[in-house]
Amino acid sequence: MALLFALVLSPFYAVKAQPGRTILDFDKGWRFHLGDLKNAESVSLNDQTWRALDLPHDWSIEGTFSKDNPAKPEGGALPGGLGWYRKTFTVPAADKNKIIYIDFDGVYEKSDVWINGHHLGFRPNGYISFRYELTSYLHFGGKNVIVVKVDNSIQPNSRWYSGSGIYRNVWLVKTQKIAVDHWGSYVTTPKVTTQSADVLISTKIRLKMPVSNVSVSTTIYDAQGKAVATKNLDNVNLSDSVSTANQTLTVKTPTLWSIEKPYLYKAVTKITQGKTLLDTYTTPIGIRYFEFDADKGFILNGKPVKILGVCDHHDLGSLGSAINTRALERQLQILKEMGCNGIRTSHNPPAPELLDLCDKMGFIVMDEAFDCWEKGKVDYDYHLYFKQWHKRDLEDQILRDRNHPSVFIWSIGNEIPQQADTAALRIAPELARIVHSLDQTRPITTANDRPDTTNQIVKSGAIDLIGFNYHHQFYEKFHTTFPGKKFIGTETTSALETRGYYEMPSDSIRRWPIAWDKPFSHPKNLGNVVSAYDNVSAPWGSLHEETWKLMKKHDYLSGMYIWTGFDYLGEPTPYSWPSRSSYFGIIDLAGFPKDVYYMYQSEWTDKPVLHIFPHWNWQPGKTVDIWAYYNHADEVELFLNGKSLGVKKKQGEDLHVMWRIPFEPGTLKAVSRLNGKVVLTQTINTAGKAAKIELIADRSNIKADGKDLSFVTVRILDKDGNLVPDAENRVNFKINGQGFIASVDNGDPVSHDPFKASYRKAFHGLALAIIQAKEKAGVVNLTAESDGLAGATLVIRTK
Repeated sequence: MALLFALVLSPFYAVKAQPGRTILDFDKGWRFHLGDLKNAESVSLNDQTWRALDLPHDWSIEGTFSKDNPAKPEGGALPGGLGWYRKTFTVPAADKNKIIYIDFDGVYEKSDVWINGHHLGFRPNGYISFRYELTSYLHFGGKNVIVVKVDNSIQPNSRWYSGSGIYRNVWLVKTQKIAVDHWGSYVTTPKVTTQSADVLISTKIRLKMPVSNVSVSTTIYDAQGKAVATKNLDNVNLSDSVSTANQTLTVKTPTLWSIEKPYLYKAVTKITQGKTLLDTYTTPIGIRYFEFDADKGFILNGKPVKILGVCDHHDLGSLGSAINTRALERQLQILKEMGCNGIRTSHNPPAPELLDLCDKMGFIVMDEAFDCWEKGKVDYDYHLYFKQWHKRDLEDQILRDRNHPSVFIWSIGNEIPQQADTAALRIAPELARIVHSLDQTRPITTANDRPDTTNQIVKSGAIDLIGFNYHHQFYEKFHTTFPGKKFIGTETTSALETRGYYEMPSDSIRRWPIAWDKPFSHPKNLGNVVSAYDNVSAPWGSLHEETWKLMKKHDYLSGMYIWTGFDYLGEPTPYSWPSRSSYFGIIDLAGFPKDVYYMYQSEWTDKPVLHIFPHWNWQPGKTVDIWAYYNHADEVELFLNGKSLGVKKKQGEDLHVMWRIPFEPGTLKAVSRLNGKVVLTQTINTAGKAAKIELIADRSNIKADGKDLSFVTVRILDKDGNLVPDAENRVNFKINGQGFIASVDNGDPVSHDPFKASYRKAFHGLALAIIQAKEKAGVVNLTAESDGLAGATLVIRTK
């Protein structure tokens, strides 16, 4: 199996103009009203009192947490509602012979769109991308009004935080009357070797006027901009409203797309008539081939690769669901540093920007369509619309995403209730036929929480990979249960931790039937907490170490997607209110790694790792368990105030070592060695009283584009510079210059403080301020202050 992938639109440019085609960022200059309003779609309505804002926008994240909100804690405990968006704009008279479209990357949910009072359509799915043509209804050279109604008032409609509004980007697209259609290119490579790759490009061309003797030419360029292959089709007669031009090109000695080197080419397709250039259409592409083998697992470009993936929901923590490319990039960078190489888009089509980044950064994506089919999981979810809309929504997802090199697997459902229903024998094959009608180059799976021989989806024969959600105890029986079949861990682990909180003894496992759903008692009664040792899991899941020990043993276990990479808003399993976000993440909601992050880093990367925990601030005499994750070493020695506490070595399948010692203040030092030579050293000091604030920006230079972000970590330190692990100081921020505070956070799943604020309490010594650039180059000055502490100032430059 081989494939060469494409991307239709680049979201990284505010305006992308090519001969014959212009793509405009349409995010700026909207007005917003929260609440229903009679005749809000009317052109004559005076909207000057409405709130002025730019997209993307999520109004729910601006609300107040309450267990009484209709979304419930499961949906993030934030308000939904109904909102209206309006934008007044002009289209130059010179464009009157062009075709004008508006593209929405995603609106949550139930959107209606009007242009100049004409209703363009309704889309119920909050995650799908869609397009409307505006041409016939525009006043060229005059005023135009576009109106979007977004109805997220009927809840609960999601099992996690959805957000509300036009939360993804919007684009205005201008083409000639003969142009490449929406998502109009499809690129495959039936044959790839190190010597050459055969590239098949199928281009759909939409006609708004009769035409003949058209030429279609495509040139493939390498990453340096050098042309490496060209194909021309001359005297093409296009007679239908949509016609297809097929071209075959050969790329010599191709550089293959891989996890380590995600190399991208681009194809530039031009449509001409005589000397007139009608359209130019650019398609970034990546060349690679792969297969899933029943015995050998996942093989990429001829080499076995274990998929080391995570599941993630679409929210961006304190930023909510409003898409931001830099925020996504930061998440992927943190995961890549851990050794992660895969993303599952649970449980819906992602923002296009996520796939663009995965293409560029080298991730194996499972692109998922549905969380339910005809039977729902909450009262008002997608099951109400599935029968009428599933075909259109699934087709749009495949057409949009099928050219991404990062997409390797289509998932047509997550934990579908009809796994136990013979209706699956009808629905699953239908969904598979829809996928195969548009793309036959990737396997199809479903994420099954009933991965056994009674599963009706599996019985239907519609899926190529048997997806296991949990049930790790049956991994080693997979070939007995499913002879000759191929495995993928669609959702694994489901362990829980609160960053920075520890309960001893650490080797006391808490899960069914041992009261896994009873929270540990927080010493200050601050709500639900879970110990950050890897010793708490949901009853359906397992601990991090348990699953990975099994996964690494067998080649046929092609890989896994852990639940989850990041904490996320909503689904505060197991405790519910006052928690308003999950505990499942390897990384907390603010992007701060939990300790288990370093277990994966020690196993999944080649970089030397030594990580000891917990902190070293305890009551005198308390027995404390010290864990160490390490690699590139055969032993670790622990010292307390210069005295050795002994050498530990991993035994058998161990993934960490442990010391159990009484606390005394001072310095812990761990030293890892290989063959007697020191590899790494780590020290942890007993911290004194909180004395000062430290600010650390992940990027001190950002783009002055109105969207770029700098993530500023706030650390509460003692006078000697040690992190104070129990610090809860409220930090107040002041900012001036060419930036503003987009949101604040601290990773605490129980905090009900607003994300849109100029203050945040520290949580286990840490907090976060996210700074967003304005559109003018200059300087941003951020100051952090707290009663009784020395403040800190940070300068960020916008360019």
